[in-house]
Amino acid sequence: MKSLTIIPGRFAPHVLGLLRIVLAILLIPHGTAKLFGVPHVEMFAGVKLMSLLGAAGVIEIAGGALLLVGFQTRLVAFVLSGFMAFAYLLGHAQHGLLPLLNKGELAAVYCFIFLYLSVVGSGKFAIDRS
Repeated sequence: MKSLTIIPGRFAPHVLGLLRIVLAILLIPHGTAKLFGVPHVEMFAGVKLMSLLGAAGVIEIAGGALLLVGFQTRLVAFVLSGFMAFAYLLGHAQHGLLPLLNKGELAAVYCFIFLYLSVVGSGKFAIDRS
């Protein structure tokens, strides 16, 4: 039985690194949709850089890029966790507190995964390897 627990633990840093990379790849298009219209999302058409959604786009692109390469992962993930909590409260909670009903599940999940990364670090495949 002991050998079964050693093998998965050995790959934990690799899976953590993949989680960070996939999360970044999923986050960046939220920012590019807001700032560049790619991919096109109707509700983000015409977002101005100097607006709340424009600032969100900058944070999503910059934070996603830093996470992707694994630079300052703990700090970036902590900032992104707060950003997603703010996004949930501002954009979703006003429609009720239940994420299933207010369409805020993704923001809540991002928030807590970023919080997790801020505690455990970047895993493998990162510049900072924290």
